[in-house]
Amino acid sequence: MLRKLLFISSVIFLMSFNSIAQTTPLKVGVIGLTHTHVHWILGRENIGDIEIVGIVEPNRELAQRYADQHGYSMSIVFKTMAEMIAAKKPEAVTAFGTIYEHLEVVEFCAPKGIHVMVEKPLAVNMEHANKMAALAKKHNIHLLTNYETTWYPSNHKLKELLDQGKIGDMRKVIVNDGHKGPKKIGVNSEFLDWLTDPVQNGGGAITDFGCYGANLMTWLQEGKRPISVTAVTQQFQAENNPKVDDEATIILSYSDAQATIQPSWNWPIGRKDMEVYGLTGVMYADNRNNLRIRMSEGYDGFSEEKLELPEREAPYNDPFSLFEAVIRNKIQLKPFDLSSLENNMIVVEILDAAKKSAITKKTVVLKK
Repeated sequence: MLRKLLFISSVIFLMSFNSIAQTTPLKVGVIGLTHTHVHWILGRENIGDIEIVGIVEPNRELAQRYADQHGYSMSIVFKTMAEMIAAKKPEAVTAFGTIYEHLEVVEFCAPKGIHVMVEKPLAVNMEHANKMAALAKKHNIHLLTNYETTWYPSNHKLKELLDQGKIGDMRKVIVNDGHKGPKKIGVNSEFLDWLTDPVQNGGGAITDFGCYGANLMTWLQEGKRPISVTAVTQQFQAENNPKVDDEATIILSYSDAQATIQPSWNWPIGRKDMEVYGLTGVMYADNRNNLRIRMSEGYDGFSEEKLELPEREAPYNDPFSLFEAVIRNKIQLKPFDLSSLENNMIVVEILDAAKKSAITKKTVVLKK
């Protein structure tokens, strides 16, 4: 009888422990504050899935400015990753510094078993990306990349309809991303300093906004790599972006489709939209929540359906909810998911080829 009672007590304890473990927020460290996308996590509503336990930022003035804005204590701000991780022992980190620094974050955190999410793109070049991927695999950590457009219901509905054959086989994709330019839209000096630096950002508009189209097209193509990449870059705002391009066009050629990616710091109106053309119709993901579907009728006629889409269900509506769910094994990312390492290795390969094409003025054929 006693043995039976002890067994029941143990089961109840384990069930209670597992319940507590599942409801305990993921301990997250924030590495860097110079990327202004950091406001996404600092200003996020506390829904109990993650807890920011530490911040790494050597610029105390910047850290204090954001502390005043978001209400965190300066006691959780550290100068180095070593200090923060030793003191706070995060389970995961999010990188909000320069793109060049992504490698350093993974090099430091992966051997400690700390999962990493970086802001787009994954890396400044394939050399960095290959090192990061090898470390993630060796130390069995999740390495995710976050894009704003990953959370657009319009993009996900578009892919769902495309997979169902709504507009027939995909033949042409046009992805438009960008704004008036970092200086014109008034990004702070800490962000501007590296966003317009060819080393720290890996390029100008071609990197900053070209990655969105490469990411989306790789997803639509279920991980298929393009056969070739052709790119043209220009600089229209030398006074604002003296070291980097601010205008780019990238053409991706596949055996059965073509994509034109148009990243720009010269759009008069900020935009993140996509057009997908099939054999029988076209879909326009105009923004986060609006999708238009035009079905061909005759030579130039069409019928049009307009959808206004609600936000996606958690954890598919937020990068940090997804990060927590992946780490806690609540969900498993599909191959070549928008956030996945597999997808984003191809993104960096495409960007490297695009930069090479722009410099050499030749089409770059990717190795099979």
